[in-house]
Amino acid sequence: MSTTAPVSAADVNKLRQMTGAGMMDCKKALAEAGGDFEQAVDYLRKKGQKVAANRADREAKEGYIIAKGNADHTAGYLISLSCETDFVAKNQDFVNFAESILNTAMEQNPADVEALKALTLDGVTINDKLFDMIGKIGEKIELSAYEKISAPKVIVYNHPGNRLAAMVGLSSASASADAGKDVAMQIAAMNPVAIDKDDVDASVVERELEIAKDMIRQEGKPEEMVEKIAAGKLNKFYQENTLLNQAFIKEDKKSVKQYLDGVEKGLTVTVFRRVQIG
Repeated sequence: MSTTAPVSAADVNKLRQMTGAGMMDCKKALAEAGGDFEQAVDYLRKKGQKVAANRADREAKEGYIIAKGNADHTAGYLISLSCETDFVAKNQDFVNFAESILNTAMEQNPADVEALKALTLDGVTINDKLFDMIGKIGEKIELSAYEKISAPKVIVYNHPGNRLAAMVGLSSASASADAGKDVAMQIAAMNPVAIDKDDVDASVVERELEIAKDMIRQEGKPEEMVEKIAAGKLNKFYQENTLLNQAFIKEDKKSVKQYLDGVEKGLTVTVFRRVQIG
């Protein structure tokens, strides 16, 4: 008999929000997983429960995300400023602060979020201005994400409401801005895990294969068929979750790769970033 760990109602509710599975199923999954959310999601998947686990960045419950490209479309910058309530996220002072941070990032090109927080804005560091804003507004405020990309052609997309933004780098400087926007919107809508199947982290591939094999065995399929069926399920995972292999949202008979090749022969994606609140 397996030893189960006590599970809080808050954790059960969090897993329900992540997966859409039932309360008792979530409670059992967390108990079996010793409170580990990733293992609990895997447990639910293996048991065939409804799972719509969101891979999006969930560090901030509320906030404001903004992305901008430079003048020659060779670089893109994105920041996420998080807070506790939607009321603050829509406050004009908060929005202005977020945009001033992004402008500073674009001017000085810091390497990472810590370097960005160390930069000076209006005579003080951004980190100190964060503390000032916390004192003024009375909520926890964090610079929860900073991303930058470079490529021959960079296009950014800010989803209405500023809770989601995406940036994409294309391989050709002559690529149309419309094509870049189409792919950036694809990234925003479909949340790919990688550009192509060779870019998927090995641990993710191993995990998907393990889950597929477990489900196939539960279906009673002969052991000699397990590897072949699992490989098919992995290919479906690649098709649904890697950008170039996804069905293009504006013309689903084509993959994103085929769409780009039709825009300009050999055109492809070299880099992308996607950040979401909630």
